[in-house]
Amino acid sequence: MREIEAARITQVVKRLCIEANCRLPEDVQERIRTCRACEDGETACGILDKIIQNYEIAGAEEVPICQDTGMACVFLKIGQEVHIVGDLRAAVDEGVRQGYTEGRLRKSVVRDPLDRVNTGDNTPALLYCELVPGEQVEITVAPKGFGSENMSQIKMLKPSDGLDGVRDFVLQVVEDAGPNPCPPIVVGVGLGGSFDKAALLAKQALMRPLDQRSQSPFYAGLEEELLEKINQKGIGPQGFGGKTTALAVNIETMPTHIAGLPCAVNINCHVTRHKTEVL
Repeated sequence: MREIEAARITQVVKRLCIEANCRLPEDVQERIRTCRACEDGETACGILDKIIQNYEIAGAEEVPICQDTGMACVFLKIGQEVHIVGDLRAAVDEGVRQGYTEGRLRKSVVRDPLDRVNTGDNTPALLYCELVPGEQVEITVAPKGFGSENMSQIKMLKPSDGLDGVRDFVLQVVEDAGPNPCPPIVVGVGLGGSFDKAALLAKQALMRPLDQRSQSPFYAGLEEELLEKINQKGIGPQGFGGKTTALAVNIETMPTHIAGLPCAVNINCHVTRHKTEVL
């Protein structure tokens, strides 16, 4: 049994909050550069140039890529042979508190959905824990801004809706979103499970590297098909038209009930932030 002090988790979460908000993952950067090379419209090219300039400055000067530094989504994969010494929830929240304060990141969390009083430190984190074999703890911090989160949807499709129903729903969500989520976007799709699990799958799909397709040949093909259809809509960078409405479509699936076909679409702007460290 390996022991890990909760204070170590606090320090990692703190660092990842800052790094994730200031440094765009390399796979996202590369996909944006690739899309820029394929654009031919003056406006679309100009916007993508500004997006590239923005994330380069953010990384070099260690300042946020976007003013909306999001809610801190923290994913922990905890080895079954690990004993965490201390209060795990408190340790994660303290890491977010320190990261958002010392990193001078915008605090966007309110204590209650209706009274709207800011907590002042961006806590509590959205914490997701998964038990896995081994004696390590994998920590991922994925700040989620709400310009894109507000454009996300879930639908409890009927089994008879089938592939066409899934395809139509994903495309309709993107069309409904239009320019609001600051395209080019990344589209995470969760298919299966239950109402809540489908939404979690969709969010987890956003953390898959953009150069990795689904391990299922069928769903890999569906990802490519949906990406092509989305980019044919012509919404373009920031909604001003062009070939690049989405950078990628990532689909995650799991078994579901015989009577259901849950489908969730979690949209992210081009600032698809996440950072991982293993203890």
